[in-house]
Amino acid sequence: MYTVKAVAQMLDLSEHAVRYYTDKGLIPSIIRDSNNSRLFNDDSVNWLIGVKILKQCGMSIKDIKDYADLCIEGDSTIQERYEIILRQRERALLQLQEAQKALDYLNAKSNKYLNIIEGVINDSSNPAKWPLNYELHEAWNELKKVGAK
Repeated sequence: MYTVKAVAQMLDLSEHAVRYYTDKGLIPSIIRDSNNSRLFNDDSVNWLIGVKILKQCGMSIKDIKDYADLCIEGDSTIQERYEIILRQRERALLQLQEAQKALDYLNAKSNKYLNIIEGVINDSSNPAKWPLNYELHEAWNELKKVGAK
């Protein structure tokens, strides 16, 4: 049996997160001792690992709870669990695309700064040096090039 503190250290979670996940009903195999302190066995540690991974994937607590409840129901829920994972995969893919747009913009911006530092071009990236209305036009065009909204 493991304490909250031991499990938190083992899984690199805060004690607060461990308690929160148990309070939300995400760990079905939680055990309480005579002092009502949470105790974790190997099964509950496995549940916490699963919760941690799904949370790192950006899944909401509600969706993790739904997923956990379906796991408890058994193999008859495999299709539903698959659909939850597919929905989260789509969300992650959208986040990845947004992150790629941001990275593309920052790469272009850093290349521009290198050109400025090397004297290839003049500094047009400082808003304090922009002529009136120029900033909106150039900034907008740069953002459109990398696909930002």
